Amino acid sequence: MTPREIVSELDRYVVGQAKAKRAVAIALRNRYRRQRLTAEMAEEVAPKNILMIGPTGVGKTEIARRLARLAQSPFLKIEASKFTEVGYVGRDVESMIRDLVEIAIKMVREEREAEVREKARDAAEERLLDLLLPFASPSPLGESSNEAALARDHQSQTRERLREQLRAGKLDTKVVEIEARDRSMPSFELIQGGSIEEIGVNIRDMMPGMFQGRTKRRKVSVPEAIEYPVQEEAQKLIDMDAVSRAAIQRVENAGIIFLDEIDKIAGREGSHGPDVSREGVQRDILPIVEGTTVNTKYGMVRTDHILFIAAGAFHVSKPSDLIPELQGRFPIRVELEPLGRDEFIRILTEPKNALVKQYIALMETEGVRLDFAPAAVARIAELATLVNERTENIGARRLHTVLERLLDEVSFHAPELDGQTITIDAPYVDRMLADIAKSDDLSRYIL
Repeated sequence: MTPREIVSELDRYVVGQAKAKRAVAIALRNRYRRQRLTAEMAEEVAPKNILMIGPTGVGKTEIARRLARLAQSPFLKIEASKFTEVGYVGRDVESMIRDLVEIAIKMVREEREAEVREKARDAAEERLLDLLLPFASPSPLGESSNEAALARDHQSQTRERLREQLRAGKLDTKVVEIEARDRSMPSFELIQGGSIEEIGVNIRDMMPGMFQGRTKRRKVSVPEAIEYPVQEEAQKLIDMDAVSRAAIQRVENAGIIFLDEIDKIAGREGSHGPDVSREGVQRDILPIVEGTTVNTKYGMVRTDHILFIAAGAFHVSKPSDLIPELQGRFPIRVELEPLGRDEFIRILTEPKNALVKQYIALMETEGVRLDFAPAAVARIAELATLVNERTENIGARRLHTVLERLLDEVSFHAPELDGQTITIDAPYVDRMLADIAKSDDLSRYIL
């Protein structure tokens, strides 16, 4: 996709923020350009990491998430404030790369499963037919070869009739007993929140028998019985070593990490704050962003060409409070604009996943038709803007709290309103919300 097409696609989900959309569109296009370079030149071209500056609820995370979906890239969102300096109890920064690899493994495995699903289903069907019609035992002594051949032919015809009935859904009500693998696995999580892998010990490799999963017999319907072996047969057809190699390659060349709340670690030494050094966390993050090699259970992963998008409100600190080396690794700075009444009206109605559309769809499941008048939408936007101005400005997230309060009564009584149309107009909005919005004390707790 061209940068213009990328921005156009992002416009379907995120209102405004043209500068941020242009920046991420160029970053994504640069990846395509890099793939067309010679191997030697491509190795030298580093990703242009982006620093998004703006208050909460203006679309920073949504832009990054939608960009990853467009590129079909492994995407991880993580808060920088979760990390602690090496030597302290907590998550170490390399865990973000391991998490990203796990996401890529899941993506590639699902793609490979989709490719082999037809073959896996055929194999699963044969296993189910064996349950429904076991093969005849070898012919006893004295039985002629002609009689044995006739018996095999009869069984084969019966099996094919069963296959036709199975595919036609005529056996869906039948219950069979199958042997299914128990997928639950013991969890080895440290009390502090890190996994055993993060301290360099791979329990799965040390005691592989514990993780093979026990099998147990279950009575299930025929449609369920065919789904269990489909998963098992698909796993047999997939080369997990090839999946691991493809996933690592995808992470190294197309991975995107969204590092949120980077302003929370922007304080310098000596400033009051948490005991764990914020500058120390920055210094630990620096080599990951600069380019290093991280050891994961699937192999070594280079971070040189992973795209990092950092974001923060920077109300208290400033981007210049980050250590100089880290500042230099985010050459593209984008300031996102605060949202007001006009943007809220557009957010409520325009995007493909607009909130008004979501609530209409939710109520339709109960047989209730919601009809939002344009004046009501404008009034909702005005009240959300008013509350943001009087209390904490949480951007478009305020619309969620306002709409939940507005539709509280309708949502509660929806099962009894089947077949009715509820009109949401400006007077209805005022009746439900105006008093709360005007009272600072109430709005702080309710909206």
